[in-house]
Amino acid sequence: MKAAVRDRYGPPSVVSVRDIDRPIPSDNEVLVRVHAGSVNRPDLDSLYPRWQLTRLFLGRRRPRIHGVGLDVAGVVDSVGRTVSRFRPGDKVFGDLYLFGQGAFAEYVCASEKAFAAIPTGLTCDEAATLPHSAVLALQGLRLRDGRTIGPGDRVLIVGASGNVGPFAVQIAKAMGADVTGVCRTDKVDFVRSLGADRVIDYTKVDYTRSGERYNVVVDVDAHHSFLRWRGVLGPKGVYVAMGGSSSWLLQALFVAPLISRASQKRMGLLLWCKPFNPADVATLKELIAAGKVKAVIDRRFRLSQVVDALRYVEEGRAKGKVIITA
Repeated sequence: MKAAVRDRYGPPSVVSVRDIDRPIPSDNEVLVRVHAGSVNRPDLDSLYPRWQLTRLFLGRRRPRIHGVGLDVAGVVDSVGRTVSRFRPGDKVFGDLYLFGQGAFAEYVCASEKAFAAIPTGLTCDEAATLPHSAVLALQGLRLRDGRTIGPGDRVLIVGASGNVGPFAVQIAKAMGADVTGVCRTDKVDFVRSLGADRVIDYTKVDYTRSGERYNVVVDVDAHHSFLRWRGVLGPKGVYVAMGGSSSWLLQALFVAPLISRASQKRMGLLLWCKPFNPADVATLKELIAAGKVKAVIDRRFRLSQVVDALRYVEEGRAKGKVIITA
């Protein structure tokens, strides 16, 4: 089979499509014929880790995992002896974050726990956009103490136009929140089309100095210090970030806890995420069935164009999800 692989750290150009052996499922595994995968920020982060600490897990000098891609959707080809949830011919989607990655290939093989049945009415392309980004968006809007946002809450989504942001905007609106999205000029109309009540163009407005106050801020890729966010949060406000640079991570570990202790505001990194958590997948399916959340696909690339797809996302050009079809 053909698969996207890499043997060293570096930019998207280190990825190539090669012929490798097709995997054979063990007792608890499922072999899936891939129809589509989608690009996520972690796919790029694993190519050249922004946080050097993560190399302790990914490989210090070169990556231990050679496959690329988290999100996958396709049809079950064969199953292991003890698999009970699926059979050949079933349409499934899944997140391979905890199962060796490798979604950008003609076939993938992983534990049956990595997959779920594709929601009725969705194509494989649409289903491939959901596993990592949509679940992450849902978890980012559920606060660490178990609270969720609701009617009357003011929510700011920073990075509303990429992978996670469009889902966060739709989910927050489905919860009844008043939603403001942040993006650059050429994506303002796109974010507005997702249902955002207001859109801020960060090239024209400093959204941390606007004087507006929010109950919850979800920052998809952090750039500003935690100190700048104090005045943006209302009483008992919450700031949740999903990632940032190495220097920002140090702030998240040492500065954010101090600010949280000194005030009623809570700030920090999204550490309570659970990839493809079954309960969250079920909630997501309900939102999709109700028409409150939809997959938003920007562009499609063939597997042979995987480097172009990764570059397209890396350059920040995507409005929604980028699909790679096998």
